Amino acid sequence: MPVLDQTMRRHNGVARMTTLQREGHTRHLLRRAISDGRLERIRPGWVCVPGADRELVTAARTGSVLTCVTQARRLGLWVLHEDEPHVATDPHGSTPRIDGRLHWALPPVRRHPDAITDPIENVLVLVAACQPHEAALAVWESALRMGAVSKDALARLPLTAHARRLLREAMITADSGLETIVHDRLHWLGVRIVPQAWVEGHRVDFLIGDRLVVQIDGGTHVGAQRNADNAHDAALMLRGYHVIRIGYRQVIDDWAGVQDVIVRAVAQNLHRRAA
Repeated sequence: MPVLDQTMRRHNGVARMTTLQREGHTRHLLRRAISDGRLERIRPGWVCVPGADRELVTAARTGSVLTCVTQARRLGLWVLHEDEPHVATDPHGSTPRIDGRLHWALPPVRRHPDAITDPIENVLVLVAACQPHEAALAVWESALRMGAVSKDALARLPLTAHARRLLREAMITADSGLETIVHDRLHWLGVRIVPQAWVEGHRVDFLIGDRLVVQIDGGTHVGAQRNADNAHDAALMLRGYHVIRIGYRQVIDDWAGVQDVIVRAVAQNLHRRAA
């Protein structure tokens, strides 16, 4: 007979009673586990282990599925903003009582009755419908970069026009969602922009034209990392490159200021090799 603790770990601590019985655990054993405190009832037909993931427990309790940016964040994808839990439910079923954003769309990948989290394909399709273009593009590129799904697999799904646009535009060269957003906001300039370019033996976030380097600082650019970045900036400038270094909050809260600096640099031909 399978060990109940191992089975519950395989189900991430939350499971349907009928599934546990199907996997070899008797009703008597399950009732005893509940009586002993090894399992807790969530709602009729569902149980969890003490201390189970609260998001999974809530999904099971409400009869919903974690999806969109909530599940994207749980999968380790780059998410710009998640102001509330995003869940999905059967479009033909009853409305669950939840505190968050409820998605009703019919998913491209059918959900198993036991599912309380959406597969990556459903997550990306709902992100495309729910999020602004650049935020959605950042999630899509993050998923492709991590190898969570392939472009070919996505192309075979019945995608909306916007989702197909995201699929066309998505690249795996950006190192983070922040770089995705910057690249998307600068493409109108009409100059060559190379993300993650190798320059003088180091990788830079963006090389605009031949000589303009744009570096984006995230939360790790402190201490030794900051010192190394400063040294690389100095080496680049000694070799005739121009470096613009910007931070996360500048991109998110002061894009107009960032864009103004870059546009002025291009206007002054700082992106061109000296004649």
